[in-house]
Amino acid sequence: MQLLMNSVERGYMMGRRQLLKSNSAVWALIVLVLLGACSAENVSSTSSEVSANETQTLTLAHIHNDASPVYQSLEEFADKVEEKTDGSVKIKIYGEGVLGGETKVMELVQNGVIDMTKVNGGVVSNFDEKFSVFTLPYIFQNSDHFREFMNTDTVRDMYKGLEEAQLRGITYYDAGARSFYTADKKIETPEDLKGLKIRVMNDVTSIETMEKLGATPTPMAATEVYTSLQQGIIDGAESSPIALTDANHGEVAKQFSIDEHTRIPDFLIMSDDSWDKLSELEQQALIEAGQETTKDHNERWDEMIAESKEQAKEEMGVEFHELDQTPFRKKVEPLIEERRESNPELDRILEDVELKE
Repeated sequence: MQLLMNSVERGYMMGRRQLLKSNSAVWALIVLVLLGACSAENVSSTSSEVSANETQTLTLAHIHNDASPVYQSLEEFADKVEEKTDGSVKIKIYGEGVLGGETKVMELVQNGVIDMTKVNGGVVSNFDEKFSVFTLPYIFQNSDHFREFMNTDTVRDMYKGLEEAQLRGITYYDAGARSFYTADKKIETPEDLKGLKIRVMNDVTSIETMEKLGATPTPMAATEVYTSLQQGIIDGAESSPIALTDANHGEVAKQFSIDEHTRIPDFLIMSDDSWDKLSELEQQALIEAGQETTKDHNERWDEMIAESKEQAKEEMGVEFHELDQTPFRKKVEPLIEERRESNPELDRILEDVELKE
Protein backbone atom coordinates (compact mmCIF):
# COMPACT_ATOMS: atom_id res chain seq x y z
CA MET A 1 0.00 0.00 0.00
CA GLN A 2 2.80 2.45 0.93
CA LEU A 3 4.50 1.68 -2.37
CA LEU A 4 1.27 2.55 -4.20
CA MET A 5 0.90 5.87 -2.37
CA ASN A 6 4.53 6.76 -3.03
CA SER A 7 3.95 6.06 -6.71
CA VAL A 8 0.91 8.32 -6.72
CA GLU A 9 2.92 11.12 -5.14
CA ARG A 10 5.77 10.72 -7.64
CA GLY A 11 3.32 10.65 -10.54
CA TYR A 12 1.57 13.76 -9.30
CA MET A 13 4.79 15.74 -8.77
CA MET A 14 6.01 14.83 -12.23
CA GLY A 15 2.57 15.70 -13.58
CA ARG A 16 2.80 19.22 -12.17
CA ARG A 17 6.05 19.76 -14.07
CA GLN A 18 5.50 17.79 -17.24
CA LEU A 19 1.87 16.74 -17.83
CA LEU A 20 1.01 19.83 -19.80
CA LYS A 21 4.11 19.35 -21.95
CA SER A 22 3.96 15.72 -22.95
CA ASN A 23 2.55 12.26 -22.30
CA SER A 24 -0.35 13.58 -20.21
CA ALA A 25 -2.72 10.72 -21.01
CA VAL A 26 -0.22 8.10 -19.84
CA TRP A 27 0.46 9.82 -16.54
CA ALA A 28 -3.21 10.47 -15.88
CA LEU A 29 -3.96 6.78 -16.47
CA ILE A 30 -1.18 5.72 -14.07
CA VAL A 31 -2.48 8.05 -11.37
CA LEU A 32 -6.05 6.87 -11.81
CA VAL A 33 -5.13 3.18 -11.67
CA LEU A 34 -3.15 3.72 -8.48
CA LEU A 35 -5.91 5.79 -6.96
CA GLY A 36 -8.36 3.05 -7.75
CA ALA A 37 -6.17 0.50 -6.02
CA CYS A 38 -5.84 2.69 -2.94
CA SER A 39 -9.55 3.39 -2.87
CA ALA A 40 -10.38 -0.28 -3.00
CA GLU A 41 -8.12 -0.88 0.00
CA ASN A 42 -9.35 2.08 2.06
CA VAL A 43 -13.11 1.87 1.50
CA SER A 44 -15.52 -0.99 1.96
CA SER A 45 -17.92 -1.27 -0.96
CA THR A 46 -20.46 -3.25 1.07
CA SER A 47 -21.21 -0.74 3.82
CA SER A 48 -22.55 2.81 3.79
CA GLU A 49 -21.26 3.37 7.33
CA VAL A 50 -17.56 3.81 8.03
CA SER A 51 -16.12 2.81 11.37
CA ALA A 52 -14.86 5.57 13.62
CA ASN A 53 -11.21 4.55 13.40
CA GLU A 54 -11.10 4.17 9.60
CA THR A 55 -9.77 7.01 7.44
CA GLN A 56 -11.03 7.59 3.93
CA THR A 57 -9.08 9.62 1.40
CA LEU A 58 -11.25 11.21 -1.27
CA THR A 59 -9.78 12.46 -4.54
CA LEU A 60 -10.72 15.90 -5.87
CA ALA A 61 -9.64 17.08 -9.33
CA HIS A 62 -9.80 20.56 -10.87
CA ILE A 63 -8.13 22.62 -13.60
CA HIS A 64 -6.93 25.72 -11.70
CA ASN A 65 -3.45 26.83 -10.65
CA ASP A 66 -2.55 28.34 -7.30
CA ALA A 67 -3.24 31.91 -8.50
CA SER A 68 -6.96 31.14 -8.74
CA PRO A 69 -9.35 31.91 -5.87
CA VAL A 70 -10.99 28.56 -6.62
CA TYR A 71 -7.69 26.79 -5.93
CA GLN A 72 -7.51 28.46 -2.53
CA SER A 73 -11.15 27.66 -1.76
CA LEU A 74 -10.71 23.97 -2.49
CA GLU A 75 -7.60 23.78 -0.32
CA GLU A 76 -9.62 25.39 2.48
CA PHE A 77 -12.45 22.91 1.83
CA ALA A 78 -10.08 19.96 2.27
CA ASP A 79 -8.75 21.37 5.54
CA LYS A 80 -12.24 21.99 6.91
CA VAL A 81 -13.45 18.50 6.00
CA GLU A 82 -10.53 16.88 7.80
CA GLU A 83 -11.10 19.10 10.83
CA LYS A 84 -14.86 18.57 10.97
CA THR A 85 -14.54 14.77 10.66
CA ASP A 86 -11.70 14.52 13.19
CA GLY A 87 -9.52 13.10 10.45
CA SER A 88 -11.86 10.31 9.35
CA VAL A 89 -12.14 11.93 5.89
CA LYS A 90 -9.19 13.45 4.07
CA ILE A 91 -9.18 14.96 0.60
CA LYS A 92 -6.31 14.63 -1.84
CA ILE A 93 -6.42 17.42 -4.43
CA TYR A 94 -5.11 17.14 -7.99
CA GLY A 95 -5.11 20.60 -9.55
CA GLU A 96 -3.91 22.24 -12.76
CA GLY A 97 -5.80 19.78 -14.95
CA VAL A 98 -3.41 16.88 -14.32
CA LEU A 99 -6.28 14.39 -14.44
CA GLY A 100 -7.93 15.97 -17.48
CA GLY A 101 -10.28 18.75 -18.55
CA GLU A 102 -13.56 19.46 -16.80
CA THR A 103 -15.85 17.36 -18.98
CA LYS A 104 -13.55 14.35 -18.86
CA VAL A 105 -13.12 14.60 -15.09
CA MET A 106 -16.90 14.88 -14.62
CA GLU A 107 -17.27 11.60 -16.50
CA LEU A 108 -14.68 10.01 -14.21
CA VAL A 109 -16.57 11.29 -11.15
CA GLN A 110 -19.83 9.99 -12.58
CA ASN A 111 -18.21 6.56 -12.97
CA GLY A 112 -16.73 6.65 -9.46
CA VAL A 113 -13.10 6.68 -10.61
CA ILE A 114 -12.55 10.10 -9.00
CA ASP A 115 -14.55 11.12 -5.93
CA MET A 116 -15.01 14.87 -6.46
CA THR A 117 -14.41 17.72 -8.89
CA LYS A 118 -15.01 21.43 -9.35
CA VAL A 119 -16.52 22.29 -12.74
CA ASN A 120 -18.16 25.17 -14.57
CA GLY A 121 -21.97 25.23 -14.58
CA GLY A 122 -21.98 24.89 -18.35
CA VAL A 123 -20.26 21.51 -18.00
CA VAL A 124 -22.79 20.39 -15.37
CA SER A 125 -25.61 21.18 -17.82
CA ASN A 126 -24.27 18.41 -20.08
CA PHE A 127 -25.17 15.96 -17.31
CA ASP A 128 -28.40 17.63 -16.14
CA GLU A 129 -30.17 20.05 -18.48
CA LYS A 130 -31.67 22.05 -15.60
CA PHE A 131 -28.23 23.56 -14.96
CA SER A 132 -28.34 25.17 -18.40
CA VAL A 133 -30.42 27.90 -16.73
CA PHE A 134 -27.12 29.45 -15.62
CA THR A 135 -25.97 29.88 -19.21
CA LEU A 136 -29.00 32.00 -20.12
CA PRO A 137 -28.28 35.73 -20.53
CA TYR A 138 -29.48 38.58 -18.31
CA ILE A 139 -31.51 36.46 -15.89
CA PHE A 140 -29.76 37.93 -12.83
CA GLN A 141 -29.97 41.64 -12.04
CA ASN A 142 -26.74 41.81 -10.05
CA SER A 143 -24.45 39.90 -7.70
CA ASP A 144 -26.83 40.13 -4.73
CA HIS A 145 -29.71 38.73 -6.80
CA PHE A 146 -27.51 35.86 -8.01
CA ARG A 147 -26.17 34.92 -4.58
CA GLU A 148 -29.59 35.11 -2.94
CA PHE A 149 -30.95 32.67 -5.53
CA MET A 150 -27.99 30.31 -5.05
CA ASN A 151 -29.00 29.86 -1.40
CA THR A 152 -32.58 28.81 -2.15
CA ASP A 153 -34.31 25.44 -1.89
CA THR A 154 -34.59 25.55 -5.69
CA VAL A 155 -30.82 25.19 -6.06
CA ARG A 156 -30.63 22.60 -3.29
CA ASP A 157 -33.25 20.58 -5.18
CA MET A 158 -31.12 20.91 -8.31
CA TYR A 159 -28.18 19.45 -6.38
CA LYS A 160 -30.33 16.54 -5.26
CA GLY A 161 -31.61 16.03 -8.81
CA LEU A 162 -28.07 15.22 -9.93
CA GLU A 163 -28.50 11.83 -8.25
CA GLU A 164 -30.20 10.65 -11.44
CA ALA A 165 -26.82 11.13 -13.15
CA GLN A 166 -24.98 9.34 -10.28
CA LEU A 167 -23.68 12.69 -9.03
CA ARG A 168 -24.16 14.86 -5.96
CA GLY A 169 -23.99 18.66 -5.69
CA ILE A 170 -22.12 19.97 -2.64
CA THR A 171 -21.87 23.75 -3.10
CA TYR A 172 -21.13 26.53 -5.58
CA TYR A 173 -18.37 29.11 -6.00
CA ASP A 174 -18.98 32.48 -7.62
CA ALA A 175 -17.15 32.71 -10.95
CA GLY A 176 -18.22 36.28 -11.63
CA ALA A 177 -20.26 37.95 -14.33
CA ARG A 178 -19.23 37.92 -17.97
CA SER A 179 -19.06 41.24 -19.82
CA PHE A 180 -17.68 42.41 -23.17
CA TYR A 181 -14.18 43.67 -23.81
CA THR A 182 -12.72 44.71 -27.15
CA ALA A 183 -9.43 45.80 -28.60
CA ASP A 184 -10.54 49.39 -29.15
CA LYS A 185 -14.29 49.76 -29.79
CA LYS A 186 -16.49 50.97 -26.94
CA ILE A 187 -19.69 48.91 -26.54
CA GLU A 188 -22.59 51.01 -25.26
CA THR A 189 -25.65 49.57 -27.05
CA PRO A 190 -26.46 46.28 -28.82
CA GLU A 191 -25.96 48.07 -32.14
CA ASP A 192 -22.28 48.52 -31.26
CA LEU A 193 -21.87 44.73 -31.35
CA LYS A 194 -23.12 44.36 -34.91
CA GLY A 195 -20.62 42.46 -37.02
CA LEU A 196 -17.99 42.22 -34.26
CA LYS A 197 -16.23 38.87 -33.94
CA ILE A 198 -16.59 38.00 -30.25
CA ARG A 199 -14.87 35.00 -28.72
CA VAL A 200 -17.31 32.79 -26.79
CA MET A 201 -17.18 29.44 -25.05
CA ASN A 202 -18.09 26.51 -27.26
CA ASP A 203 -21.60 26.41 -25.87
CA VAL A 204 -24.90 26.53 -27.77
CA THR A 205 -26.46 29.18 -25.53
CA SER A 206 -23.39 31.43 -25.64
CA ILE A 207 -23.33 31.24 -29.43
CA GLU A 208 -27.07 31.95 -29.77
CA THR A 209 -26.82 34.86 -27.32
CA MET A 210 -24.15 36.56 -29.41
CA GLU A 211 -26.20 36.02 -32.56
CA LYS A 212 -29.28 37.60 -30.96
CA LEU A 213 -27.17 40.61 -29.95
CA GLY A 214 -25.88 41.01 -33.50
CA ALA A 215 -22.30 39.90 -32.92
CA THR A 216 -20.48 37.13 -34.78
CA PRO A 217 -19.76 34.40 -32.21
CA THR A 218 -16.30 32.90 -32.52
CA PRO A 219 -15.75 29.83 -30.31
CA MET A 220 -12.12 29.22 -29.37
CA ALA A 221 -10.01 28.09 -26.44
CA ALA A 222 -9.36 30.68 -23.76
CA THR A 223 -5.63 30.24 -24.30
CA GLU A 224 -5.98 31.60 -27.86
CA VAL A 225 -7.76 34.85 -26.95
CA TYR A 226 -4.68 37.01 -26.31
CA THR A 227 -2.98 36.37 -29.65
CA SER A 228 -6.30 36.45 -31.51
CA LEU A 229 -7.04 39.92 -30.13
CA GLN A 230 -3.50 41.01 -30.85
CA GLN A 231 -3.65 39.82 -34.46
CA GLY A 232 -7.19 41.02 -35.15
CA ILE A 233 -8.59 37.52 -35.62
CA ILE A 234 -11.31 38.52 -33.16
CA ASP A 235 -12.55 41.97 -32.17
CA GLY A 236 -13.32 41.11 -28.58
CA ALA A 237 -14.23 38.55 -25.99
CA GLU A 238 -16.41 38.19 -22.90
CA SER A 239 -15.38 37.36 -19.36
CA SER A 240 -14.89 38.96 -15.96
CA PRO A 241 -12.33 41.74 -15.31
CA ILE A 242 -10.00 39.13 -13.84
CA ALA A 243 -9.21 37.96 -17.40
CA LEU A 244 -7.66 41.38 -18.07
CA THR A 245 -4.98 40.85 -15.43
CA ASP A 246 -4.61 37.09 -14.87
CA ALA A 247 -4.49 36.34 -18.61
CA ASN A 248 -3.02 39.77 -19.50
CA HIS A 249 -5.85 40.49 -21.92
CA GLY A 250 -5.74 44.09 -20.76
CA GLU A 251 -2.54 44.48 -22.77
CA VAL A 252 -4.47 44.00 -26.03
CA ALA A 253 -8.05 44.94 -25.04
CA LYS A 254 -8.54 48.53 -23.94
CA GLN A 255 -12.34 48.82 -23.73
CA PHE A 256 -14.32 46.89 -21.10
CA SER A 257 -18.12 47.29 -21.20
CA ILE A 258 -19.86 46.06 -18.04
CA ASP A 259 -23.16 44.50 -19.08
CA GLU A 260 -22.82 41.31 -16.97
CA HIS A 261 -24.80 39.19 -19.42
CA THR A 262 -24.21 35.86 -17.71
CA ARG A 263 -23.24 34.59 -14.26
CA ILE A 264 -22.16 30.97 -14.65
CA PRO A 265 -21.06 29.59 -11.27
CA ASP A 266 -18.60 26.84 -10.52
CA PHE A 267 -19.95 23.77 -8.74
CA LEU A 268 -18.35 21.28 -6.38
CA ILE A 269 -19.64 17.88 -7.51
CA MET A 270 -19.24 14.46 -5.91
CA SER A 271 -19.77 10.90 -7.06
CA ASP A 272 -23.01 9.56 -5.62
CA ASP A 273 -21.29 6.24 -4.89
CA SER A 274 -18.57 8.03 -2.90
CA TRP A 275 -21.20 10.04 -1.03
CA ASP A 276 -23.05 6.87 -0.02
CA LYS A 277 -19.87 5.42 1.52
CA LEU A 278 -19.72 8.25 4.05
CA SER A 279 -21.53 8.24 7.37
CA GLU A 280 -24.32 10.78 7.91
CA LEU A 281 -22.02 12.84 10.15
CA GLU A 282 -19.32 12.86 7.48
CA GLN A 283 -21.83 13.84 4.80
CA GLN A 284 -22.98 16.75 6.96
CA ALA A 285 -19.35 17.77 7.50
CA LEU A 286 -18.82 18.01 3.74
CA ILE A 287 -21.93 20.16 3.30
CA GLU A 288 -20.93 22.48 6.15
CA ALA A 289 -17.37 22.78 4.82
CA GLY A 290 -18.75 23.59 1.39
CA GLN A 291 -21.07 26.31 2.67
CA GLU A 292 -18.34 27.91 4.77
CA THR A 293 -15.80 27.95 1.93
CA THR A 294 -18.41 29.38 -0.46
CA LYS A 295 -18.84 32.37 1.85
CA ASP A 296 -15.07 32.88 2.12
CA HIS A 297 -14.59 32.36 -1.61
CA ASN A 298 -17.21 34.92 -2.58
CA GLU A 299 -15.57 37.53 -0.37
CA ARG A 300 -12.17 36.80 -1.95
CA TRP A 301 -13.73 36.95 -5.40
CA ASP A 302 -15.17 40.41 -4.79
CA GLU A 303 -11.77 41.62 -3.61
CA MET A 304 -10.06 40.18 -6.70
CA ILE A 305 -12.56 41.81 -9.06
CA ALA A 306 -11.91 45.20 -7.46
CA GLU A 307 -8.15 44.68 -7.56
CA SER A 308 -8.21 43.54 -11.20
CA LYS A 309 -10.25 46.54 -12.31
CA GLU A 310 -7.91 48.93 -10.53
CA GLN A 311 -4.81 47.24 -11.95
CA ALA A 312 -6.27 47.18 -15.47
CA LYS A 313 -7.09 50.89 -15.26
CA GLU A 314 -3.83 52.08 -13.72
CA GLU A 315 -1.28 49.75 -15.30
CA MET A 316 -2.87 48.73 -18.60
CA GLY A 317 -4.92 51.76 -19.57
CA VAL A 318 -8.22 49.87 -19.85
CA GLU A 319 -11.37 52.02 -19.88
CA PHE A 320 -14.46 50.69 -18.09
CA HIS A 321 -18.04 51.54 -19.10
CA GLU A 322 -21.25 50.80 -17.17
CA LEU A 323 -24.11 49.73 -19.47
CA ASP A 324 -27.88 49.71 -19.16
CA GLN A 325 -28.89 46.05 -19.49
CA THR A 326 -32.43 46.82 -20.67
CA PRO A 327 -31.89 47.08 -24.46
CA PHE A 328 -29.59 44.04 -24.38
CA ARG A 329 -32.18 41.99 -22.50
CA LYS A 330 -34.85 42.82 -25.05
CA LYS A 331 -32.67 41.40 -27.82
CA VAL A 332 -32.34 38.01 -26.13
CA GLU A 333 -35.90 37.63 -24.83
CA PRO A 334 -36.89 35.34 -27.76
CA LEU A 335 -34.07 32.96 -26.81
CA ILE A 336 -35.18 32.81 -23.18
CA GLU A 337 -38.84 32.32 -24.11
CA GLU A 338 -37.90 29.52 -26.49
CA ARG A 339 -36.07 27.69 -23.71
CA ARG A 340 -38.95 28.21 -21.29
CA GLU A 341 -41.48 26.80 -23.73
CA SER A 342 -39.37 23.78 -24.61
CA ASN A 343 -38.50 22.83 -21.02
CA PRO A 344 -41.11 23.19 -18.22
CA GLU A 345 -38.46 22.55 -15.55
CA LEU A 346 -36.37 25.48 -16.80
CA ASP A 347 -39.50 27.63 -16.83
CA ARG A 348 -40.19 26.77 -13.19
CA ILE A 349 -36.60 27.57 -12.17
CA LEU A 350 -36.71 30.88 -14.02
CA GLU A 351 -39.92 31.76 -12.18
CA ASP A 352 -38.05 31.20 -8.91
CA VAL A 353 -35.19 33.38 -10.17
CA GLU A 354 -37.66 36.16 -10.92
CA LEU A 355 -39.18 35.90 -7.45
CA LYS A 356 -35.81 36.91 -6.01
CA GLU A 357 -35.50 40.08 -8.12
